[in-house]
Amino acid sequence: MDLTPGPGAGRPFVSFARPEAFDDSTTRLRPIRERRALKLRMPPRAASAAACVVLGLGLIGGAVTGSWLTGDSSAAPGPAQSFAAAAELWHNTPVDALFPPVVQGDGAGPGGADRTWTRVAVAPDSGCAGAFDPLLYKALAPVGCLRLLRATYTDATHSSVTTVGLLFTKADPVAMRALRQRFTGEGLDRRGDLMPRAYPAKGTPAAGFGDGQRASWTVSVLTEAPVVVWAVSGFADGRTVQDPQPAADAMRPSATTAPAQAGLGFDAKGLADRVERGLRKSVSTDTEQR
Repeated sequence: MDLTPGPGAGRPFVSFARPEAFDDSTTRLRPIRERRALKLRMPPRAASAAACVVLGLGLIGGAVTGSWLTGDSSAAPGPAQSFAAAAELWHNTPVDALFPPVVQGDGAGPGGADRTWTRVAVAPDSGCAGAFDPLLYKALAPVGCLRLLRATYTDATHSSVTTVGLLFTKADPVAMRALRQRFTGEGLDRRGDLMPRAYPAKGTPAAGFGDGQRASWTVSVLTEAPVVVWAVSGFADGRTVQDPQPAADAMRPSATTAPAQAGLGFDAKGLADRVERGLRKSVSTDTEQR
């Protein structure tokens, strides 16, 4: 599959949420006497069994929804429907739902410290040409590029900047599983020559956030949605980083590199995780409304 931009590439990302719709047929109540008659005819044991079934189904439904929202795709409800819903989020979900103006990272910093990230720029939705280094562009080619959404944040001290991105692919579930297996199995998500690129913006703390300023990163290939979630962090003062480090390594207590000491691994991982959670929430909401 090619990675050429789709129609409308380069346009400002302006979206409108789908209005909630209610079906009157789902709100009608049965006659009270009919429900009473059922209760009178039902033996005690049968009534107990029915109550257990209803309770069990409720617990199972809640657990399945919770598994999807927390990232356990093995129990996600309606995988085909959720996958299809996720593929359409780039054009029918408000930008603030995917990239909130402020992201709270409770316990997301070093030692379990809280983090807060404030959005300073949102890139126009686009294709992938020029958005990735050549090797990463090539590695992602098998799943294609439907749309790329990006936003850049700064931390509460304005000392670090982080770009987080959502790559919506053209792939089916089989292709996404194959890509994830390759990234994890071959360690592509830890290679310095496969770092995502930052999105700088003039007049913001991220104005000098270029290729040489990238310090830590994370890449996550989802299998229950045609999406690759990634983030890359750096110093807000524009300093060049000689030893960029994957977020997983920079978050280790024993790490002594500049990115690790500055907590940039936590910034990349923390923001990526929370944007991914927001994506899952949007998918669940959209799926329920269908």
